[in-house]
Amino acid sequence: MPDPLRIEAGERTADEILAALREGRRVVVRTEMLGGDHEVTLRHDGTTFYCDTPTTLHRHEEEAAMRECIENRGYGREA
Repeated sequence: MPDPLRIEAGERTADEILAALREGRRVVVRTEMLGGDHEVTLRHDGTTFYCDTPTTLHRHEEEAAMRECIENRGYGREA
């Protein structure tokens, strides 16, 4: 498995994050939530996209839904 891509929230575009996920890389995003700094892990298993936060695991069947999640939560910036 390739090394994860570690980024700060908003450092990369949603397109760059999705490209890394399609390549099979996990993307670890350092972000502020719940009053502190936390890491969120984004991944793709070839079928489903996952967003593993400190409080829950989100699943997205479509890339468009994952893009929306990345942008809405501030993990990636719009292109």
